[in-house]
Amino acid sequence: MTTESGVVPAPSAPPVSASSNDAAIRATIDDYYLGWYDADGERMARALHPELAKRGWLRDAAGEAVLDVDTFQTMVDAAAAGHGRRSDAAGRRFDVVVGEVYGDIATATVHAVPYIDYLHLVRTPDGWRIVNALWCPTQAT
Repeated sequence: MTTESGVVPAPSAPPVSASSNDAAIRATIDDYYLGWYDADGERMARALHPELAKRGWLRDAAGEAVLDVDTFQTMVDAAAAGHGRRSDAAGRRFDVVVGEVYGDIATATVHAVPYIDYLHLVRTPDGWRIVNALWCPTQAT
């Protein structure tokens, strides 16, 4: 079966229990955040789909809204370089809410220090991976 655009949809994985999905999705998000906080590029890479589209909605020095764009490689490199390193317990907090899982796609919201992320994930043969992220700071910039 193909869609109107001629694309063949990805096959769905066998059904998995909601709690199993939630645990696997949370483990992916743990890799994403702890890879960032621990300056672990390999752990960050494990969480991301190679075609990651990550965008931050920020304010520049003049207060104008700007879109900050990142990719798989920029995130892995920034994590490995220690841009997100946090060793204090208060700075390493993040709360995950898995919104919905439908077949091989899922949404999650993460409230963290100092970000909020809206994430889209896909289930790949290697597990859940973050494919889209929209974020903004939780504090004034």
